[in-house]
Amino acid sequence: MSTEVKVPTLGESVTEATVGEWLKQPGEAVALDEPIASLETDKVAVEVPSPVAGVMGQQVVAAGDTVAVGAVIATIEAGSGKAAAPAAPASAPAPAAKAEAAAPAPAATASEDTGDGVTTLSPAVRRLVLEHGVDPSKIKGSGKDGRLTKEDVLAAANNAPEAPAAAPTAAAAAPAASGVPGRREERVKMTRMRQTIAKRLKSAQETAAMLTTFNDVDMSAVMATRDKYRESFEKKHGVRLGFMSFFTKAVALAAHDIPSVNARIDGDEIVYFDYLDVSVAVSAPNGLVVPVVRNADSLSFAEIEKAIADLGKRAKEGTLTMDDMTGGTFTISNGGVFGGLMSTPIINPPQSAVLGLHRIEERPVVRDGQIVARPMMYLALSYDHRLIDGREAVTFLKTIKEAIEDPTRLLIDL
Repeated sequence: MSTEVKVPTLGESVTEATVGEWLKQPGEAVALDEPIASLETDKVAVEVPSPVAGVMGQQVVAAGDTVAVGAVIATIEAGSGKAAAPAAPASAPAPAAKAEAAAPAPAATASEDTGDGVTTLSPAVRRLVLEHGVDPSKIKGSGKDGRLTKEDVLAAANNAPEAPAAAPTAAAAAPAASGVPGRREERVKMTRMRQTIAKRLKSAQETAAMLTTFNDVDMSAVMATRDKYRESFEKKHGVRLGFMSFFTKAVALAAHDIPSVNARIDGDEIVYFDYLDVSVAVSAPNGLVVPVVRNADSLSFAEIEKAIADLGKRAKEGTLTMDDMTGGTFTISNGGVFGGLMSTPIINPPQSAVLGLHRIEERPVVRDGQIVARPMMYLALSYDHRLIDGREAVTFLKTIKEAIEDPTRLLIDL
């Protein structure tokens, strides 16, 4: 007796997804509610749990296929999981080989099979494994259920510059087959999330009259405040005091004076929001995502830091939901964590503005007629000029600068 596994409801207005990877192979034991596959929607990755306990049966679709909500993607066969799991590889080697052959990137098969029990690798992780010549079976995964992430592979590559002899040999086999040593190519289908990111960013450039204005901010006061209260803040609230809470509060203060920055165009109308839902750009294994901190204008510093920490943690684990990603009236993107000095961030439609933060570095500035070194950061505000005038954009950014350079303004709403 077999039980069908169907694509679950993925969220409002989401009707289809792409099979990212299979977490269980035919013949493997499956527990009740254990994830058997990962689906990629426009915004998040969703795991499909098994409706019953048993043995993984047929995979109806392959990784990379597009499936609709309610479609059957696999079957779970009845039987004792404990007995079925070890028996499957020995008694049915042919189906296992067939499953491997159906994988979307045959060039990675050698890497996946080097160790006993290596889990299926996502296309991005598989590409990094090949590029750096590391053995995935010897890397401890930090992702959900111990799966490897791109960060795990990069860390292993950095910690082991001298790769094992077998790995480079296997990696070199592909270019040798083409007759051109040292040159190889790999074609990997874009994930649904990456396709959506590409479409939305291109649409933003084509639709909005986008313009970017810059300013710089002296971070001395915020850094001194953070250093002074760091330990007591963490002890009381259980979360670290970061820079994002200061900038979020500063954005809320500035948006109160310049409401058009926290608005959007809908047809021939302008929609103004009396609340601030901040989309925070964070890095996830499958790309950049922008989960939302709701009602950020009414949250305390501690509540903002807790919300951002939770969203960042779940983004890394791949457990963000559609609700986490929906909405947002303004975006803050911190490219400084990657070392970026300056950028022109792209608006996150249908929003009308995005604030870009960058790395902090000591630069010479003039204070009271003296040249001194100060920790400076460039700020960039990209905005839709159809809705926001240049004067408003400059004033908005200037208000943020003043609030960060004198954090007392955040407390007295000045």
